[in-house]
Formats: sequence, structure tokens, C-alpha cells
Amino acid sequence: MTTTVIPASAPGAAKPTKARRKPAGGQIWRYIVVRFLLIIPTVFILVSMVFFLMRLTGDPITAALGGRLNKAQLAERIHAAGYDRNIFIQYFEYLGKIVRGDFGTTISDHQPVIKVLTTYGGATLELAFYALIVAFIVGIPLGMLAAYFRDKWPDAVLRVFAILSYATPVFFAGLLLKLIFAIWLNVLPVAGRASTGTELDIQFLPHPTGIYLIDAFQTGNPADVGDVLQHAILPGIALGLLTAGVFLRLVRTNVIGTLSTDYVDAARSRGVSEFRLVRKHAYKPALIPIITVIGLQIALLLGGAVLTETTFEWKGLGFMLAQYLASRDFVAVQGIVALLAVIVAVTNFIVDIIAAIIDPRVRY
Repeated sequence: MTTTVIPASAPGAAKPTKARRKPAGGQIWRYIVVRFLLIIPTVFILVSMVFFLMRLTGDPITAALGGRLNKAQLAERIHAAGYDRNIFIQYFEYLGKIVRGDFGTTISDHQPVIKVLTTYGGATLELAFYALIVAFIVGIPLGMLAAYFRDKWPDAVLRVFAILSYATPVFFAGLLLKLIFAIWLNVLPVAGRASTGTELDIQFLPHPTGIYLIDAFQTGNPADVGDVLQHAILPGIALGLLTAGVFLRLVRTNVIGTLSTDYVDAARSRGVSEFRLVRKHAYKPALIPIITVIGLQIALLLGGAVLTETTFEWKGLGFMLAQYLASRDFVAVQGIVALLAVIVAVTNFIVDIIAAIIDPRVRY
């Protein structure tokens, strides 16, 4: 029996089939659209929770002015504001106003809530930016150092530091920093966003942004820039250490995991030093988890901003939120919390997109 072998190039040969792959471009765009659409129910749920939780204590007029007005005056104010209607009618009316950009008017100082948001929102975003810089500068290098000295005394010290960083209350860390650097050493300002002279220079700008660092550059005076940065050091560190401890633990864990992979073992067998392996090969994969958790850390930073801004009299949304809570102005509280919910949802959306682009393990 004779067997005939047909060459692969012969006309009768069966050509190997190639698996067809869909282009990644369409998939990533579908992923972006889906993630963007998820912002809507997220914000809707958060805003709804805030609305109904605020109503557990009664209507905002009674909460803010109860005890200062007699019953007739209180009933008149409640009726004028429409808070004596069915709660679900109030709820859907509130949602309709939010869609139009109307967050109501504060009860304590009679300002449109949107004005409060635009006036003080820049300060909170600026503080969160400083805190993230501190978290990156402190958390990533110390995490790499802890991985390099794994299971040795420097690693143990750094792990304790990480635990203390995110376990210490922000207000306590802020008070401690003020005591050391502003009172004892007298090298940094004790509170505020800038000195009086710098604030006057910023107020005379034709178009101030509300972000003092940008506004200080607009004044053209280097002393204003230095003054703004000096005032930002202590609150930035107090809030940034909260996230730095998380980053330190994440980087340490992921660098140690990367150091045990095959390609690192191959580089180690070629005589590459351990320090070079950490510095050149292991730290880049360890940064991907940092990007994926930034969205969650933004929510943590915004929550910590309330205490940080109050401690350092940093007049941002957190500072104003504490003031409005003290005066039981729930209309203002609803508006501020709604904006913070939008910021957190949008930030998570952006972080998810960046993670999907740079990390091939993300399925979309």
C-alpha cells in the first residue's frame, strides 16, 4: 500500500485555518460606553440615598430653624418651600432640578447651592491633588524598599508605618503636624490656604479659577506661588498619608509577587542584582494595581477632606459641609454630597478606562 503525501503548497492541500479575532478597537469602545452608562445609576442611587436619609430627621426647614421660629412661622416657611407635600413628589421634583443643574438654595445663608459648589469646589480638588502627590512620593518608593528588604527589619518598620498611616485619624495627624511644624518649629503656616496678601492678589485677578496654585501663577509673583505651596504642605501630608499607607502595601505585595516570576528568575540567573531587578523590572507591573485603586482612594480622600479642611481651616467643600452640618442646613448638605458623588463616579470611570488600556488582563 502506497501513501501519497501532498505538500502543503499543493492545490489539493487543506489550508490551515486561522482563528479570527475581532479588532480590539470596537471592544474597548463598547467597554467605555458601558462604563459610562453605569455612571447614571451610580449617581442616581447615591443621590436618592442622600435625599431619603436627610428626610429621616424631618423636613430641612424644621431641622435648620426649629426652635428659632414659632409654630405658625415654621408652618408658613415649610409650606412656602413645599416640604409639606408628599415625600415622593418632593423627591421627583428634586431629581428634575438636579438634571437642570439646580441644587436648591441654602437655608442658613440663602445662597444657591451651585454657587457654593463652584466657589469652594476648586479648593477641595486642589487639596486632593496635593494629597495624591504625597501618596505617590511616599507610598511607591517605600513600597519598593519594603519589597527589597522583604522579611527584614526595614520591611517590618515600613509595614508598621503603612498601618499607622491609614489607621491614624486624619484630624489627629493634622493636629500633630500643626503642633510640630507650625507651633514648635514655626517653619510652616498653621492654617488657611494662603496669607492675606496673597489672597488679595488672587482676588484682584480678572478670572480666578478657585485653585490657588493656578491663580498664584497668574499673579506673576513668585512669592505668591511659594506662599500657596507653604500653606499646602501640612494639609497635603495629613491627607496624603492616609492613601500612602495603602499604596505602600500594594506596591510591596505586587513587587514581591513579580520578583517570583519566571522572567525575573531568568534575569537573576544572568547575574542581575536584586536592586536592579526591583528598580528596572518589578516596579512597573506593581504600578497597575495602584491605578485600579485610585478611584476608590479618591472617595477616601474626599471623605478625609472634611476633617482635613476643618483642621486646617482650608475653605473647601469639606469645610463648608462641616459648617452646614453644624447649622443643620440639609439642602446645602444634599447638594455638596451629590456633587461629591458625581466626582467619585466620574473618577472611577476614568480610572477604569485607563486600567483597561494599560492592563491586558482586563477583559472587555
